[in-house]
Amino acid sequence: MIICVSANPAIDKRLRVESLVLGEVNRVRSSEAFAGGKAAHVAMAAKALGEEVLWVGLLGGETGDEIERQLSELGIKVVSVRTQSVTRTNLEIIDDGGQITEVLEPGGIVDAGELTEFRSACTEAFEAAEDGTVVVLSGSLPPGVPTDEFGSLTASARNCGAKVIVDTSGEALTAAIEGCPDLIKPNKSEAEKAADMALSGEGDALTAMKTLTDRGARSVCLTLGADGLAYWDGQVEPVFVTPPKVDVTSTVGCGDATVAGLAVAMRRRLDSAATARLAAACGAANCLAHLPGQIQKKVVDELIDKVLVRSGQ
Repeated sequence: MIICVSANPAIDKRLRVESLVLGEVNRVRSSEAFAGGKAAHVAMAAKALGEEVLWVGLLGGETGDEIERQLSELGIKVVSVRTQSVTRTNLEIIDDGGQITEVLEPGGIVDAGELTEFRSACTEAFEAAEDGTVVVLSGSLPPGVPTDEFGSLTASARNCGAKVIVDTSGEALTAAIEGCPDLIKPNKSEAEKAADMALSGEGDALTAMKTLTDRGARSVCLTLGADGLAYWDGQVEPVFVTPPKVDVTSTVGCGDATVAGLAVAMRRRLDSAATARLAAACGAANCLAHLPGQIQKKVVDELIDKVLVRSGQ
């Protein structure tokens, strides 16, 4: 099983406009609303690849109800902890030129009782998990949740025998690394902040991954946008991956689909090259998906042989 944990889910609303002009009235051509937040995207993509998935998260109000309904309809098991605060709504605005603007709400305040219930729900899920379970902790933390929450949940999941992947940023990522997760997936800017260095080439990428493993992460997948990704399991030599070129519908959720590929690879005990290849194919498939995270397995299968993998220096 793959358990996806979300402290700050959202309804993602995708708006299409001819052009976005700041300070002016912008008329929307079309609008779609769908379950979102990074952990939801991971859950959808992992489910599409054929894995059993459990999503655990904080949900409030009608938006929270809609997230639960949509995930359940996709065959994803949901454990929801209800909050007084209404679940946030994020905006993705796409213009005719393909430029994407995201507007992300911070999320409602989580009170002490809700946080305690959330932690208990996570622990129960971890304790009930079968051998080989992978826990994915991804996304931001809402107000009221400590910055070291993912670090604490990492320790809890690992104590129950699960493998843990963390995909977050800033102080939350720094704190989570200290909990020794099995894998972290920073993008370039997140890795620069976490490793306290600028990245301008493959040598820097290797140095950053080594720094992050020295600080506690057991392995690192560093995503580099259109340039692909670098993956190092902390033991064998790192690999660099170039994804196939595709016609992009939207890049929103590509990193999350990549995480889903990593989680599935970890669950299936794939080697480094196969892990990196699957992760990159999932990210590319998300570029073609109608909605973030809702990739198709047949598309992943078509793309995976087009992914180029080579050893790092």
